[in-house]
Amino acid sequence: MADRYLRFTGTAPGRFLTRRLGLPQPAPLIRWSPERPALDGGLLHLTAGRSALGLAPVLARTGIGPAGSGRAAAVVLDATGVRTVEDLAEVHAALHPALRSVAASGRVVLLGAPLDPADHHQAAAQQALEGFTRSLGKETGRGRTVNLVRLTDAAAAESTLRFLLSPKSAYVSGQVIEVGAPQEAPPPDWDRPLAGRTALVTGAARGIGEAVAETLARDGARVVVLDVPQAEQDARRVAERLGGTALLLDMTSADAGARIAEALPDGLDLLIHNAGITRDRRLVNMPSERWISVLEVNLASVLRTTDALLKEGTLKRGGRIVATASIAGIAGNAGQTNYGASKAGVVGLVRSLAPRALAEHGVTINAVAPGFIETRMTAAVPLFIREAGRRMNSLAQGGLPVDVAETTAWLAHPASGAVNGQVVRVCGQSLLGA
Repeated sequence: MADRYLRFTGTAPGRFLTRRLGLPQPAPLIRWSPERPALDGGLLHLTAGRSALGLAPVLARTGIGPAGSGRAAAVVLDATGVRTVEDLAEVHAALHPALRSVAASGRVVLLGAPLDPADHHQAAAQQALEGFTRSLGKETGRGRTVNLVRLTDAAAAESTLRFLLSPKSAYVSGQVIEVGAPQEAPPPDWDRPLAGRTALVTGAARGIGEAVAETLARDGARVVVLDVPQAEQDARRVAERLGGTALLLDMTSADAGARIAEALPDGLDLLIHNAGITRDRRLVNMPSERWISVLEVNLASVLRTTDALLKEGTLKRGGRIVATASIAGIAGNAGQTNYGASKAGVVGLVRSLAPRALAEHGVTINAVAPGFIETRMTAAVPLFIREAGRRMNSLAQGGLPVDVAETTAWLAHPASGAVNGQVVRVCGQSLLGA
């Protein structure tokens, strides 16, 4: 459904009226397209504290050149060397004069270091960057985003920096992403990094799942569109359009994992758990079948099929698992105790399995946690609730299915092997939750 308020605020009368009334003034977001693959403008590379990160070669490969005298498309502040409260003054000194030069829909990325358990002063200073990032994201406005990346190796963070410094991350803000040691060499082709890889996307016949399948296919993957038999027509339509194949089965069936393995004898590189349902009702009015069905689809089936595909070796080494959580599982939502529980369970799965999946199977697992995303489901939400959902984030608007898809594609990227066990909210920095 069209966001009429967003269009109205883009007009001269709309800007005047909303400014006078103190109403949100969302800015149209710049998203990736073949015609506009990069942000407009240059990049400011700043430093706070003493850093030996060697970041310049990586930034040079992101496609954004150095900023000139005009507005900057992005600012990257290397704060990995910040170790004391006094060092934090350099964060202020670096960004205070630079922020006014960041263009609308620009990017601010802070780079921090992992917290040192042996140095509580360093840990305090680095943790301060998180509060700083989230607060700055809520005040920059005009479609700008602010994120923090914790890292020790610049090369390992290249795919992450390319994502955050591009139009693909338009609806990702206020996030803290940890990047570990590098796992694989970068792909030979950054424009089609998934060429030769097979991706299975569940719930891919429509909505967010369809957008994910489309984005992975754009990046070169052979896509298997999985959905329930009732969605056969839509699933086959999507698969045919993307040059992939349709797989019709119920993910809640006990043999779902075995049937997927049988359908993919050559193995699987990317497992995208997108299928999910809602059966909203307050707990006092919720019959057991509503509880059971949501937990079964959204969580139990994810656990079973993941376990089965890892055990059978269907998911190849170097593979990626991306599961769909939700801000409802992080912040909670009235009328969604079942849904919130299921999505919080996905977060627990990711954080627990990540180190073992990597060590034992060479596979990473991460989650995307969408906020208010414009879909047919949200279009059916009552008007005032829908408008509140759209405005309750730092970007003051709903996201699009492609925003979730682009984040999924980054996590699925061959060069994203150093990103593991992360839960990344795609919510425009929702004002709810952490």
